[in-house]
Parts: sequence; C-alpha cells; structure tokens
Amino acid sequence: MEGILNEIKQCRVCEKFIEPNPVLSISTQSKIIVIGQAPGNIVHKTGIPWNDKSGDNLRSWLQVDKATFYNHQIFGIMPMGFCFPGKGNNGDLPPRPECAPLWHNKLLAQVKDVKLTILIGQYAQNYYLLNRTKQTLTETVKSFASYLPHYFVIPHPSPRNNIWMAKNAWFAKEVLPELRNAVSAILNSK
Repeated sequence: MEGILNEIKQCRVCEKFIEPNPVLSISTQSKIIVIGQAPGNIVHKTGIPWNDKSGDNLRSWLQVDKATFYNHQIFGIMPMGFCFPGKGNNGDLPPRPECAPLWHNKLLAQVKDVKLTILIGQYAQNYYLLNRTKQTLTETVKSFASYLPHYFVIPHPSPRNNIWMAKNAWFAKEVLPELRNAVSAILNSK
C-alpha cells in the first residue's frame, strides 16, 4: 500500500490540466471506504480530505467525530479524482476522468476487509454501479437498500445541496438513520 500511495503522491498524469496535489487517506485496514468526487479548493490547499463544510456535513450525517473519520484504519477516503479539478461556472469542475481507472483497483486490492463502501454523488455512483443506477441521483438514493450490503449511496453533502435536502426530506428521515446504523455497527464490531 505504501508504494502505491507514494506513486499517487508523485502522479502528474493530469498536470497539463490542473495543479497536482493528490488528496486521499487509506490503509490496508480501512473498514469503510468513502468515495466522493474530488477535493475542493480548501482541501486542495490543506491536503486534508473533507476538510471543509461538505466534510462537516458528511461527518454529521455519519455521526462520527473528526478523530474517527480521519483514522485511516477505519475510514479509507479515495475520491474519483484525487486533485482539485478547478472551478467551473456553477461550482467545481467534475473530477478528472484519469484517476479512478488508474488507481482505484490498485488501492482496493490492498484493503483486506472492507465492510462498506459509501458512494457519494453521481460520479462515484455511475462509476461503481454502472448500469444499476436509476435515471436520477434522487431515484438512486431512494433505492439505497438495493445496493446494500456492499454499497451505500448518498448525495454529495455540499451546502450547495441544501435545496435538494429541503425538497427530499425523506433522505434525513429514512436514509440517514440507516447510514448511521450501518456505520455504527462497523465501528462497534472492532
């Protein structure tokens, strides 16, 4: 694992498009894998995954503190794109398409006992679920139980999604309790 992580830290595949600064945290012992889209600008600058308001929301959704979340023996964090993709007209650009095919299988092959993979947002869901996603992210998240026990699908916890959260109150009532139960069961089984 150490060798692969060193390779990733040195990766310059996308250098002509973005400023490389791969951000991830994973070990051979990680029990819960979190796959989001790509680091935002704050995360890019600090080098700490989910070190922003989206991360605060995610930890709240999971009901875990920072110490637990950043324990890479519990949580493995590997986004679809390891580097900040840049700003677009309506937020950050999509993750660079090179990262996941280049690195994900190599990383996951090193992790010994994954209990749950949390797929955050459409990029991760489309990549890992392939033709099993529904027509919309909302429908995919509503169908979360059909992807268990291996995958748990959720929307991105960005504050930009507050409107989605308000329109889809069922997510907080029905999905988040199940997510918290799944995470809690893994944490308590150590």
